[in-house]
Amino acid sequence: MRVIGTAGHVDHGKSTLIEALTGTHPDRLKEEQAREMTIELGFGWLMLPNSEQVGIVDVPGHRDFIENMLAGIGGIDAALLIIAADEGIMPQTKEHLAILDLLGISSAIIVLTKTDLASDLSWLELLETDIRLAVSDTALQNASIIRVSAKNKTGLNSLISNLQSLLENKPNRPNLHRPRLPIDRVFSMSGFGTVVTGTLSDGELKVGDEIAILPSGLKGRIRGLQTHKKKEEIAIAGSRTAVNISGIETDSIQRGDVLVHPNQYQATRRIDAKLNLLKDISTSIQHGDEVKFFVGASEGIAILRLLGTEELKAGETGWIQLELREPILAVRGDRYILRRPSPSETLGGGTVVDHQPKGRHKRFDEDVLKSLEALSHGSPAEVLLEATSALGIAPIKEVKAKSRLDAEQFEKAFNELISNQQIILLEGNKNPESLIVSFTEWQKIKEKLLQIVDDYHKQYRLRSGIPKEELKNKIKLPNKVFNVVLEFLITNHELRFTKFVSKPEHKIKFDEQEQLQIQKLKRKFEENPYATPSVKECQAEVGEEILNALIESDEFIAVSSDVLFRKKDFDNMVDKIKSHIKQNGQITLAEVRDIFSTTRKYAQALLEYLDSIQVTVRKEDARILK
Repeated sequence: MRVIGTAGHVDHGKSTLIEALTGTHPDRLKEEQAREMTIELGFGWLMLPNSEQVGIVDVPGHRDFIENMLAGIGGIDAALLIIAADEGIMPQTKEHLAILDLLGISSAIIVLTKTDLASDLSWLELLETDIRLAVSDTALQNASIIRVSAKNKTGLNSLISNLQSLLENKPNRPNLHRPRLPIDRVFSMSGFGTVVTGTLSDGELKVGDEIAILPSGLKGRIRGLQTHKKKEEIAIAGSRTAVNISGIETDSIQRGDVLVHPNQYQATRRIDAKLNLLKDISTSIQHGDEVKFFVGASEGIAILRLLGTEELKAGETGWIQLELREPILAVRGDRYILRRPSPSETLGGGTVVDHQPKGRHKRFDEDVLKSLEALSHGSPAEVLLEATSALGIAPIKEVKAKSRLDAEQFEKAFNELISNQQIILLEGNKNPESLIVSFTEWQKIKEKLLQIVDDYHKQYRLRSGIPKEELKNKIKLPNKVFNVVLEFLITNHELRFTKFVSKPEHKIKFDEQEQLQIQKLKRKFEENPYATPSVKECQAEVGEEILNALIESDEFIAVSSDVLFRKKDFDNMVDKIKSHIKQNGQITLAEVRDIFSTTRKYAQALLEYLDSIQVTVRKEDARILK
C-alpha cells in the first residue's frame, strides 16, 4: 500500500487531476468547492495496472494554507509536483519544491497540467527547460516530466504507467512492529463515534488493539479499520488508514496527535536535529529565535537553540536543539520543516537526530557536536541492529563481526538493544556462541512456528500435538537453532512439550458421538480386562484417530502393536507382578498367565513391555525386578 502526495501552486489543477485519475474530487468542504481551491487535505485513491492500490493526498497550494500542506506531505512515498502549462513555475511551486527537497522526497513525477491551454509545442519545450533548471540541484533533479490534460484526458495513461514504475522501484516501508499513525483528520460518524485518519508507519494495527493517543496519553481500543473505504482487520505500514476508536471522545483528539500502541513511544519537548537552511530566505536565523516546527502531521512552536554558532545564514547547515512549547511525538530519522511565524516563511528543515536528548546542551561543547555528528551517520545501536537483522538468528560473535563495532561500542549498543527489546537473547547466558535475533525477525519466526502448531491442532484435533521432528521439518531451521527456539518458547509458556509439541491451552475433546463410541469400547475392556480386544478390533469400534487419542492421553496403554490395557488395569497388573517378585524372587510367563487368567499372548506382551520400560529384567526363563 503506497501513498502519493500532490504539490504545486494554487489553481494549477491538482484536485482536477486527482478527479481525472480516481473519479473522486478531493475537495470535501463546502468552502473549498465554493472558492475552487483546497484548504484542508483531500484524499482519493486509484488502482494501478499491476493491481496495487495507491492513496493520494491532495494538499493546498495557496500560500495562506501552506501549513495545512505540511500536515499531509510528511507521510508520502512519492510526490506529483503539479505545474500548469499556461502559467509555469510560480511562488508556491518553488516553496513546495523546496519542502519536498527538505523532506528528502526524491521519488517524484513532475506533471505538466492544462496542456490543452498551450497550443504552441515550442512553449511546452521551453517551459520544460525552465523546470529542469529549477529542479537541477534538488531531490527532483531526475524526475520525469509528463504532459497531461485532465480536461481532454490526454497523458493520463502515461502518468499512471510512470507512477507504477516509480513505486515498483521503491522498497516497501519496513514493519518495525511499533506502529505510528500521525493524525491528520479527526471527526465523528453517527453510529460509529470517533474516527481518525493518517498514513500508518513503522508497524501494523489490528481491530481490537489497545491504543494510546500521544502526547495526551489517552487510551482506547480500535473498533474498526478502513483503508480506501474498505473494512480491514489489519492495517499495514504505508497505508492511508481510518481508525474507529472506542473510549476516546472526538474533542479530546486534534490533528498532529499520534495514535500508537501503549508504552512504545514517549512524547518530548526537546529535540536535537540537523538543519539545512534554504538559499533564498529573507534573513539569517539567530540563537533564541521562535520558529514553527512541523513533523508528521503535527505543528508546534519552538525556541531555536543554535549549537556551535550564533547565527546561520541562507543556504548554511548546522546543528540545532529545539525546545518545544508543547510536547510532540517524533523519532530519530524523522524529517521536519521549520517556518518563521511572522512574516510566514519556510526557513528550512532536516532530520531529527535525537528525539530524547538528556538535557539542554552546552552550545559550544565540542563533545556534543561530535556526538551529534556520529548520531547523524547511524548510532552503534542502529549499526548493531542492522547487522542482527541481516543475519537472522545467529551467534553473538557473528553479529559482532558483521557490525565491525569495537568492544566498548558493541557492549553498550548490545545492552541498549536488549533493554529496549529490539534484540532477543534466545539463550540465558551471554557468551559468544549464544544465539540472538532482532525483535522484528523473531516475531516472524515465532508467528510462523505458532501458526504451524495451531494449524496442526485444527487438522488433527484428537492428537496431543505435532511431533517435534515434523515441526522442525516444517519450520526449516537448522537443528541447533530449532532446539534453542523451541526451548525459548517453552520457557516463556508459548508452547508445551511432552511427547509432542502443542499450544499450552490445547486439550483433546471428544464430541458426544465419540464419547458414546468410547464408552462402548470401554465396556468390552471391563468384560475381560486381561484378555482385551485387539488393536484392529478397537480401531473398528472407534476409529484410528480416537484410539490414538486415548493412548496419547494414557487412558489406554499399548504394551505391544496388538495388545492394549486400560490404564487402571495395567497399573493393577504391574503392582501384582512386583508384589509376586518381592515375595518369590522372580516370576515366570506361566505364572503371569495364571495370575490374570489370560493367555500367553497377553502375558508375553506385558512382560516384554515391562522389560522395555525397565520395571523388570529377564533372567533365563523368569523376570526379576530391575
